[in-house]
Amino acid sequence: MMYYAIIAEDRPGSLVDRLAARAAHLQRLEALRENGRLLIAGPHPAIDAVDPGNEGFSGSLVVAEFASLQDAEKWATDDPYQHANVYARVTVKPFKRVF
Repeated sequence: MMYYAIIAEDRPGSLVDRLAARAAHLQRLEALRENGRLLIAGPHPAIDAVDPGNEGFSGSLVVAEFASLQDAEKWATDDPYQHANVYARVTVKPFKRVF
């Protein structure tokens, strides 16, 4: 097992779709956390604010443990935000934790 970074960029105007899929998205992240595989996860506010309001988010970052790059890519593809068309692009790559 090793860590993989899942770096997603939201498509413009996706806030409504993001909010609609949020509960299912968080449920999957919670499952990773419960299994001790989640290092960090969260969205990137579109503006310099903790709560960006109607400005929404520009993307998300998840760093979690998977057995392989292929497994991480499959997990990312199955994300509810992907199914809801929130993301314009998703990059998955190995991550080496130093600190």
